[in-house]
Amino acid sequence: MKQLLSGNEAIAQGAFEAGVKVGTAYPGTPSTEIMERLAYYPGLRTIWAPNEKVALETGLGSAYAGVRTLVAMKHVGVNVAADPFFYGSYTGIEAGLVIISADDPGMHSSQSEQDNRNYAKFARIPFLEPANSEEARDMTVLGFAISEQFDVPVMLRSTTRISHSKSALEVDPDFLPPQPEYPPYPRNPQKYVMIPAYARQRHVVVEERLKKLEAYSDETPLNRIEWGDRQLGIIASGASYTYAREVFAGASFLKLGMPFPLPRQKVLEFAAGVEKLIVIEELDPFIEEAVRLLGVEVHGGKEVFSILGEFNPDVVRAGGQKLGLLPSREEPPPPVTLPLAPRPPVLCAGCPHRGVFYVLRRLKLIVNSDIGCYTLAVLPPLATTDTMGCMGGSISMSYGSELAGRPKRAVATIGDSTFFHSGVSALLNIAYNRGRTITIVLDNGTTAMTGHQGHPGTGRGTQGEELRSIAIEDIGRAMGLKHVYVVDPHDTHELHRVLETCLEAKDACLIVARAPCVLLPQARKQIGPPYWVDPDRCNGCGLCFSLGCPAIIKTAEGKARIDPLLCNACDLCAQVCARKAIHPGNE
Repeated sequence: MKQLLSGNEAIAQGAFEAGVKVGTAYPGTPSTEIMERLAYYPGLRTIWAPNEKVALETGLGSAYAGVRTLVAMKHVGVNVAADPFFYGSYTGIEAGLVIISADDPGMHSSQSEQDNRNYAKFARIPFLEPANSEEARDMTVLGFAISEQFDVPVMLRSTTRISHSKSALEVDPDFLPPQPEYPPYPRNPQKYVMIPAYARQRHVVVEERLKKLEAYSDETPLNRIEWGDRQLGIIASGASYTYAREVFAGASFLKLGMPFPLPRQKVLEFAAGVEKLIVIEELDPFIEEAVRLLGVEVHGGKEVFSILGEFNPDVVRAGGQKLGLLPSREEPPPPVTLPLAPRPPVLCAGCPHRGVFYVLRRLKLIVNSDIGCYTLAVLPPLATTDTMGCMGGSISMSYGSELAGRPKRAVATIGDSTFFHSGVSALLNIAYNRGRTITIVLDNGTTAMTGHQGHPGTGRGTQGEELRSIAIEDIGRAMGLKHVYVVDPHDTHELHRVLETCLEAKDACLIVARAPCVLLPQARKQIGPPYWVDPDRCNGCGLCFSLGCPAIIKTAEGKARIDPLLCNACDLCAQVCARKAIHPGNE
């Protein structure tokens, strides 16, 4: 039966067909849907881990225990998981382990544009790179076989375009994977206990294994030569291969489905068979540099195909024109466009984070923020974010500002899911070192930015099943923090009072600003009637506009009007209105 599946859905399908029994992940665009899909296949266990390091360590544990395991994360998540990523290469596995790195060229939803092919090379593990959903499924299945054949974790690198684009593939709806027998648990400390004496021995194994993988790379049909017009040869992989095939129809191709280790003999054979060779790849010159190291002349690489951003056929075509391989086309007439109002990203109407940043702006505090929906507070009119770098970094950055002796106290804002991800250890650092940093956890009861997945504070699993919920304020008290507050972020007066108290305190403070994400079903049920503006009392002062709420509209007269279809009755606008012109209920 044909099914239209995204790359992420196809990876989950491949994992099921390969007989995976354990799946672990931390949600992060563009990887999130892999575990969401995998969770509903029968006969396996899936979890949302607190962070990627824990996800991969859990995955290694289940692979050591003899069951096939899939671990999924976005590209920056591999940074968090780097420790187990590298020692997993040294130990190897008992049953297959495939690690998904969903890269994000173009930074559609990321703070950096890193190329995780470099991680595979650094750790000496093979990686596979699909060009469509069918390959995503098939390479996932093959990845487990490679993992077990060579006793190594395998990385499968997807990109946003592959992860989220859909294509048709044949799926057997009645397929049931074989049920493996559990082998005895391996008692092999020389292989799995990485004390220096054993690790030195394993490093020898890693390098010997790499040579075997290089031979496999030359033999596998994942890397194939497609002869066409031999005047031009193109080496490409992943989505870049698809674009190159479209733009350079009829050329010869070396299609790399397993770019590392590089299939040296195939590269040399291909280069010898074409007059001119170019390499087309997104982001880093990963393949290009490896090809040049073989002594092969590359006529076109990163000097024409940009190291920045996501590729598409137009980008590839422009590179071909720069090289003189394609005729320059006349510039088409500019398209006829209608002027549209700008639509910058904003916090949702009724978002509980809005009140926090409104109060922080009024207090003119230094705000170190974190990864989540609340990062949008950097934009006008809230404009209340000074730094943001990586998951959990806000708390440590604020403490660093304190150590620097800044006279004004810094405040850290961090979401509940991000706090559990990597904020706990940062808060522990402040408690241990007797810091004075004020930490505000924006607890909306979900991992909102990636689609409302569970985390330890929600007590919900991958299928919505009920698990144990961990209270953030209890963690702060267990660390010995004396000033722990739980406030409703919609109550700006109470929030202002608590913040003023914390600014006077001589010790660290933890504020849990708790209200559910307005898009959660339980929150939707509690929304009251929309608010309205009395035009006779409104004088257009603009205080309500400073909230940045998309439900508040400026009329032609400069006064405020509330769109009843967007309003979620959070009451913030009524709180800030000096003329008491905003009221709940019907006009």
